[in-house]
Amino acid sequence: MKNWRFAISSRWFGYLGLAIVFAIVCIGLSKWQVDRTNETRAANQLVDSNYHNTPRAVGDMLPTLTSYRSGQEWTQVTLTGTYLMSDQLLVRNRPLNGQPGFEVLTPLLLDNGSVFVVDRGYVPIGNKQDKPDSVPSPRSGTVTVVVHLKAGEPILVGRTAGSGEIATVHLPTVAKLVGKPTYTAAYGLMASEKPASATRPTAMPKPELDEGLHISYAIQWVIFAIIAFFGLGYAIRQEYRLRNADDPDEQEREEDRARRKAERPLTDAEIEDEILEGTRR
Repeated sequence: MKNWRFAISSRWFGYLGLAIVFAIVCIGLSKWQVDRTNETRAANQLVDSNYHNTPRAVGDMLPTLTSYRSGQEWTQVTLTGTYLMSDQLLVRNRPLNGQPGFEVLTPLLLDNGSVFVVDRGYVPIGNKQDKPDSVPSPRSGTVTVVVHLKAGEPILVGRTAGSGEIATVHLPTVAKLVGKPTYTAAYGLMASEKPASATRPTAMPKPELDEGLHISYAIQWVIFAIIAFFGLGYAIRQEYRLRNADDPDEQEREEDRARRKAERPLTDAEIEDEILEGTRR
């Protein structure tokens, strides 16, 4: 043990510092993964509690045009009015089941003169064009619609859209196009309507309640932090053996290690390495 003093040096203290910094970063990333798990779990609980609630009138849930709380996401509300077909918009870049397409936003003029934006569902991209081949028309006349509330989306800088299209569900932009008092904090994914249209865009599916692999990743980051210190210890031990290669006691220990290695069965990987290197008899 008298020849371990080399490890008490600025060089090895520097390596220890690097290992500590690496471990701190790994623990931080592990915590970040745990936080993501908690966020996903909270979002799943919100879907569970709100998705199948008893529908309430939109005026009760959203008393003003700018009312909306994050805890109201996925709750069901009822709307009665007529679709403004001339103001219908397509939201670009909306894949469903891996297929690119659009979501169909159709403003609904309510009985009180205000407008609520209804997302009637998904339509795929055209076979020969960057537009849908067809978009099912909404029903004319008065309809009663049940929707799941969703928060409006921000503008994405640099994202553009063509005529009759919009890059995101940015409700103030829709309100300008409609030119009428419009709910600008929330819109709704259509769950049902009465009387129903003959055809409708594909209904948006219920969110999958999956927490993902965040916990597994969090554990992996902790393991990486531990491995850093094991690696540091291994490096110190290897230098100790090199520095003491001429020491009789260390030579005896090295011979003992070599003998034990020769006596144990080879692993499949070691056998393959010997075959590749041409050293296996």
